[in-house]
This record gives sequence, structure tokens and C-alpha cells, in this order.
Amino acid sequence: MLLKLGHKHSLAKIRYLGGLPCDVCDRSYRDGIPRDRSFQIGFSCSECNFTVHTKCIYVFNILETTKHPSHDGHCVRLLTTGAPDHTDPKCHICGKKTKRLLYHCSICNLNLDIGCMVDALCSGSQLNLPWHYHPLLMLDVGDYMLCEVCGKPGKYGYCCPRCWMMVHEKCASVFDSTEITDSCHSKHSLKLLTEGAPNYTVSKCHLCGKVTGNILYHCDICKFNMDMACAIQSPLPVSLSDMKVHEHTLTLIPRLISFVCDGCGEKGDQSPYVCFQCDLMFFHQECARLPRVIHINRHDHRVSYKYPLGPGEWRCEICLKEIDWSYGAYSCSLCPNYTIHSRCATRKHVWDGKELDGIPEEVEDIEPFKMNDDNTITHFAHEHNMSLNKDGAVALEESLLCGGCVCPIGSDSFYNCSKCSFILHETCANLPKKKRHFLSPKPLSLVLDRDNHENFCCACCQRCCEGFMYTDGRNTYELLCSSISMPFIHGSHPHPLLYLEEDLYSDRKACEGCKLRGKVVLGCIKCNYYLDFHCATLPVTVRLQRYDDHPLTLCYGEEEPGGKYWCDICERETNPKTWFYTCYDCGVTLHVFCVLGDIRYAKEGGKIRDNVEVKLNNTSSRPLCNRCHCRCAAPFFLSSQSGLYCSLYCVLRTEMEASSISVFVIRPPWANEPRHKTW
Repeated sequence: MLLKLGHKHSLAKIRYLGGLPCDVCDRSYRDGIPRDRSFQIGFSCSECNFTVHTKCIYVFNILETTKHPSHDGHCVRLLTTGAPDHTDPKCHICGKKTKRLLYHCSICNLNLDIGCMVDALCSGSQLNLPWHYHPLLMLDVGDYMLCEVCGKPGKYGYCCPRCWMMVHEKCASVFDSTEITDSCHSKHSLKLLTEGAPNYTVSKCHLCGKVTGNILYHCDICKFNMDMACAIQSPLPVSLSDMKVHEHTLTLIPRLISFVCDGCGEKGDQSPYVCFQCDLMFFHQECARLPRVIHINRHDHRVSYKYPLGPGEWRCEICLKEIDWSYGAYSCSLCPNYTIHSRCATRKHVWDGKELDGIPEEVEDIEPFKMNDDNTITHFAHEHNMSLNKDGAVALEESLLCGGCVCPIGSDSFYNCSKCSFILHETCANLPKKKRHFLSPKPLSLVLDRDNHENFCCACCQRCCEGFMYTDGRNTYELLCSSISMPFIHGSHPHPLLYLEEDLYSDRKACEGCKLRGKVVLGCIKCNYYLDFHCATLPVTVRLQRYDDHPLTLCYGEEEPGGKYWCDICERETNPKTWFYTCYDCGVTLHVFCVLGDIRYAKEGGKIRDNVEVKLNNTSSRPLCNRCHCRCAAPFFLSSQSGLYCSLYCVLRTEMEASSISVFVIRPPWANEPRHKTW
């Protein structure tokens, strides 16, 4: 996503779960408040080579040219490319080395740190309000700093750059009353604080457990904290009745106490709901609202909540961990052994959020074709009838490709159309029209892409030329990725691999195949072993025309290689610790890129963009790439009006800087060579 946000160049939104370094402030996480997500997300400019937190984007809304009280007479100007080479990069005020963003006086050749400039602006402000201890500025902070009171995007309001705090002008009326009474803490009034939680208490809300931020309500007798969300935006009810998972009224206990939730069997530490009629049954706030009947993406049938699950040895079909039968869980009435933890079943990546209790179950039509007779079908993806041929491609041209998987028909049975050239493997013709899959909480529908030249698989992050894809209406997934089932067994690891949603682990995991950090991964947490979808779906064996006599086999890397390995196609060194293809008969090694390329379902004449066409690389003299000036090594190369290219990466490099290209775009092996880093 590219935005302007007050800067002359477009900015790309980026995220780094480990804490994003910033060229405005010095913090990856707010001091004393771990895992503040606002310091994980930011924007970068590839032209100026800077990165800023979302909370620091306000610097572009301050005057580009202004004055500093310690530098009277001249104006200083905001620079985004670092201190000029002929100047001292240290700040004239504090002596610290300046970052990419700074203020500069071109007459005196001195530089000012953003922090020192902000301090000067705040000190000069006459906007002193009783509810905050720093002078405030009235700024339009855009959509990327949230109001501390209502939690909605900022726009125009009171801003304290020192505290990364913003309050809408209309929301400031909450400060007219410095004390409130709340039903969740009725025995004492709560005082409004604007400097964060006191040091003698935890910096979390006692009700929701989230970090309180600068503005909160507090009881100094009970050391009780309540954030603005629980006080104003979405207050918690003191009691809950008519819930799906329990027949009695549940009462909120507004305390930080340790308990084991009867709804899911997991431990909790803040403000549970309790049933006093059942000898203190405890529920997490979210578990008190668990749905009774749901449909998840890992199972074809509906599952229902049951408390207790009942005696037996039960295992969760999502996380593969044991389920304590004395607590609540979800199970399938049609599949007696299918059970899931309550929390696993209701994760946003697993469940679509719809409660199905009382809603009749509809039988979905998932059949992809109608049988006309024993050998003729009408497939939903084609307008003509198709006939079954069990003799394979020997009865036709050997070069024919399946319209679904875009692979050679070979000796497999297939359906073909007598009126046109459309042809499908029998297995591809039988792919279900709809199915549930762990990649999306919504059902996936099978579509045939012929005209959309921007198809992109959201799992393996590869561009697809044409063929069958599964989609949930928003994201698309190619056939290999959408055919993986859980748990996933891969030849590179002895244990089953599970799908790991991005928000369930603290940092991106490095794939064992390519050593890159993937967007979505399959992993064995116990062994710290992870694969991205691109490597997990690589074929174990493959044949190339140049090596027709012997199959090439995928090698899972070598920890202690005996020497240097060289790719027999591009004639460059192969990293033996990453995966590569080898021929055990000839002893050759080859890059994965050189064997398979970077386009899935590549087809001669197919298009991946309106002006970019796929060409077969089968001549004796391989063409030169117009961007990297290397020989095109993959089975296909790309052709556009501007020239020939060895990869999608090189096509994109003609349009943008390397730093602006997604890290998930596959680079050719030579992209990291020193002479190519500045393409």
C-alpha cells in the first residue's frame, strides 16, 4: 500500500513484529510498556530511505520550514535524506547523531535532531490544559494516531508529540469531570489520570488486561486501573444472562486474579465471569460469550460446544495438543473422535464469526460437473461438453497442457472438448467447486482464471499465469497451496507441521528451505522448524529437457557441505545450506529458481500482467535480461514492450527501487551478488 501522508514521495506501509526502528524517535517499544503495537507498524520511503512509526508520522504535519529559539535569525528546514555530507551529522543542541529525518540550516550548515525540534515547538506552545502536563499542539495527525479517549483515528485534535498522545477536540470534554463512578468498581470513585498508571500498580487495565496508555481511570485505594475503552467505548456488563454456553447468570469479578476457565480449560489472570450457583465456575470474558454451534475451516461438518467434554483421551485437531475432558470444548456429532479446544475453534483464522445455533444446515453443491453419460460431462468451468479419454496424451499432442493445473497431460486420463482446445486432467476435473481450508475462515470457491493477469497466491506469494485457483472472495490460492491438509507431513522433517497464523507468533520465522522469513508458514514449534508455502510445495522430483534421462531430486540442504556447489544452468555458486535440485546419476546441482522459475502455472503466451507475457526459454542461446544483464536461466522468461526479463523481480525493478519491492517476491540467485545489488 502506497500513501502520501504529507511527504512528497509515496510511502509504503510496513510491519515488523520485533519492533520497528524509526528515523524520528529512538524507540522500538515504548519504555516500560512491552509489545506496544504502534511501534511495530510504520511507513517507509524508498526514495529517501527512511522509516517512521505510525505514531511519528505527525512530523510531516509540522511546518516544513520553521525556526528554533536557539538558532535565531535563520530558518531550519526538514530533510528526509540525512545530514548533508559536508556537515557534522551531530545535533547542534543535544550532540546526538541525527537520523535520516532532521532539521537543517543551509546557511550555518548545522543540523537539529527531530526530538530537539519537537521540544522547542512544545515549549513555545501556549496551549496549556489542566489535564496534561506538557504544552499541546493542535495538529492534523491523519488516520494513524488514535484518539486516547474514543479510540478512533485522529485527524485534527490536541497532540502531545512527546507522549505520542492525541485527543479529539470534541473528546476533551471527558476531562471536565475528574472523577467517575462505575458499576465495575462501585465501592470507590475512579480518578482521571493523564500521565499513565502510577508506578505502584501494573500498567494494565484490570478489566480487559490491555495496556492503559496515558489516559485512564484509577482507584488509589484499591490500585485499580480502567482504560478508556472499558470506561467509555465498550464498558463491560456487570452480569451476563442467556448465554449460549451456560444456563445461569454470570457475574463479573473486576480483579486481577488467577483462575482456570471452565469454558476452555486454560489459565486466566484478569476479571473473569463467575457462576455462583455452580460453586464458582470461572469463565474468561470471551469464553462466557462462546457460540454454541459453528462451522470451522478445518472440518466439513458443524461442531458444537459441549461442557464437560466427557471422559476419554481427546486431542485437539488444530493444535494437536491434549484436551482436558473435564472442561468445555467443541466436537462433531457426526465424527465421534473429532474435538477442538474452545479457543482454537474460535480463532479469527479458523471461524468466520457466525453463530449457527437454530439455523438449518444447507447442503452445498460442491460437484464441479454434471454427468451426461458414462463418458461425457458438463463442467462448470467450460461452456461445452467434455469427453473422457483414458489413454492419456498419447492419443493427442504431447505438448498439451491441462487447463486446470497447467501441467502436461502425460499418460493421465483426461477430459477434452471436441469443439475447442480446452482439456482437463480427470483429477483436476473432479476438484470440488467449494471446500473449506485452513487458509481462510470462509469457504473457498474454485475459479478458472483466463483473463485476470494479476492473479497472486496469498499463501506462497507467487504470481500465477492462469489455471484453476481457489478464492474466498478476497484472497486467492493456487492449487498446490490449497491442497495441503493439516497436519502436514513433509519429507524434510520427521514431525507433522502445523499452520501458524501470523498473529500467534512474535516474529516472522525463517524458512528452512530458502532461509527467508515467510508471510505464512508451516512449522514444528517444538523443533523450531519452519517452511514457507513456496518451499513446502516444491516438487520432490522434476524433469527438464536438458536432463531427460534422469529425474532431478529436491535436496534439503547440507549442514556441512564438502566443498563449493555450482549450478549447472546459470553457472553460479549454489548455497548448499538452502534447498537445491540435484541429479544423483550426473552429480549436478541446480538452483530451485533455475529449475522452476518464479511463475506458477507458467504457459507460453500467458500473461502475468497486461503488458507482460510469458515466453518459453528453450533456445540454444538464452536471452539476456534487460535489467540485470544476465542470461535468463529459468524455463520461462518475461517479455514486455520495454524488453526481456529473467524474472518478475527484474520487471518490478524497472518500476521501483529494490527496497520498495515486497520481500516475498522471489529474487533470482544472482540478485545478491555485489555487482547487482545496485540494479
